[in-house]
Amino acid sequence: MVKIGIRPTIDGREKGIRESLEEQTMRMAHAAARLISGNVKDEDGNAVECVLADGTIGGVAEAARCREKFEREGVCATLTVTPCWCYGSETMDMDPRTPKAVWGLNATERPGAVYLAAVMAAHAQKGIPAFSIYGRDVQDADDERIPEDVAEKILRFARAAAAAGQMKGKSYLSVGNVAMGIAGSMVDPDFFEEYLGMRCEYKDMSEIIRRVENEIYDKEEYERALAWVKENCKENEDIYNGENGHSREQKDAEWEYCVKMALIVRDMMQGSEAVKAKGWNEEGNGNNAIAAGFQGQRQWTDFMPNGDFMESILCSSFDWNGIRKPLVVATENDCLNGVAMLLGHLVTNTAAVFSDVRTYWSPEAVKRVTGYELEGQAKNGIIHLINSGAASLDASGEQEKDGKPAMKPFWEITEEEAQRCLDATKWTPANVGYFRGGGFSSTFLTKGDMPVTMCRMNLVKGLGPVLQIAEGYTAALPEEVNKALWDRTDPGWPCTWFAPVLTGEGAFRDVYSVMSNWGANHGASVYGHVGAELITLASMLRIPVSMHNVSGERIFRPAAWNAFGTQDREGADYRACRTYGPLYK
Repeated sequence: MVKIGIRPTIDGREKGIRESLEEQTMRMAHAAARLISGNVKDEDGNAVECVLADGTIGGVAEAARCREKFEREGVCATLTVTPCWCYGSETMDMDPRTPKAVWGLNATERPGAVYLAAVMAAHAQKGIPAFSIYGRDVQDADDERIPEDVAEKILRFARAAAAAGQMKGKSYLSVGNVAMGIAGSMVDPDFFEEYLGMRCEYKDMSEIIRRVENEIYDKEEYERALAWVKENCKENEDIYNGENGHSREQKDAEWEYCVKMALIVRDMMQGSEAVKAKGWNEEGNGNNAIAAGFQGQRQWTDFMPNGDFMESILCSSFDWNGIRKPLVVATENDCLNGVAMLLGHLVTNTAAVFSDVRTYWSPEAVKRVTGYELEGQAKNGIIHLINSGAASLDASGEQEKDGKPAMKPFWEITEEEAQRCLDATKWTPANVGYFRGGGFSSTFLTKGDMPVTMCRMNLVKGLGPVLQIAEGYTAALPEEVNKALWDRTDPGWPCTWFAPVLTGEGAFRDVYSVMSNWGANHGASVYGHVGAELITLASMLRIPVSMHNVSGERIFRPAAWNAFGTQDREGADYRACRTYGPLYK
């Protein structure tokens, strides 16, 4: 259960002052709690719980009692609310590892704004960053509404804090090691521990073989899963291999193995009571993993079925057990893109999509190759997002929101929508030139006009982690144009045409610049324009953002960032993150 602590803070002077403010202060606290719990959910679909202090906080003793309560309750962040002046250093939240925000009421009856400014100065002076929340318009003292601009900041803070809270104490499970020399596969435990509050667990890929051979999985579930796969996962024609293709008997055996791989990697992440019941208690415990990666290439795929089915189905919001929470499993064990998937997943609660940032298609190049002039979302050019068939099936866009293609939190997905995603997908026998052991890759085309956000975590020697963010839209192309471009890359892999929103400046001057400035070969995409949420989350974790196309009025970082410069916001972000250092160091 994700919990956020609410701290109603008050002017402690009794004999009239404190007493006159008690009711109003508690009303603010309860209103904030209702707002958060009514709008923010964890990845399991549970409402974020708000824990209120036992009473108003007017001095250091009450602040200490509140902190003790929050420690017992395991809150992951705190929101302080007040309509009035309070004694800043006596009432502030001093826990350096808990993200915090303060909402000071904009009203004229009492100086809530004065306290807010004073306590932000105290936070900055003590090196404990906090987010400042202050409404644009003056409210009346008895106004119980939370203004829209205040609510937006409270919810942005709460979503980011809930994401940070869900990562803390969890694991990244590395199955295998480095795929084909990809540096993102080099799992750095210091990064996970210091910036995300996570640990890293490492398992050799031979563990999958051991569990298959020793039948360390739920055989009943396996039979059910295989039957479901035969009914719902339509095999595509073998478009790659000709006479070098595998026999029907080989393919049938590969399907069986692929299903077992999915069960086993899921169990390695989360554990399994059914496996425990078979006497495999250690294996049934799992690794407390909130994200994982699978090396695959080449030590596995040169002789075993590839991980595409396993990764695709685990990252989707449905399988043989019905509609459920999507997992995060990174292709090629690119843990840095796995982290990007995880951040995006946690702020949206939707499935995350792993892709190569493969090709920039300029309008001129498209016209030369196809004779077609790009239009609509694609008019300025498109980036081809495509990988080996390990993308979540949600990315087909067969779910709907307000009558338009979407990717939704699992609790909003209907059985019909899940089935449409399955029906829109074919499973192409693997190209044995790439994957000698066979396997199957998901093949689908993402529908156009979905708002999406692509992000990527990079590690830079001497600097540390940096996050990249690009908001944009999926694009649809005429059938013959789509085929001509898709076929040039790989017609058996899932295909998404991405059109980033342009600002005319920097990395978003044009689509080519977005591609040119992207920091690695992979990117992670989620539904919606959530760049602002990712920026807020990154600032909590002290990770600077190296490129983004989020408008300035949507950016919400701790107030102390202003002290590092108000003209060059990107530079200030870097300086602040370097000064404060990782959240969990």
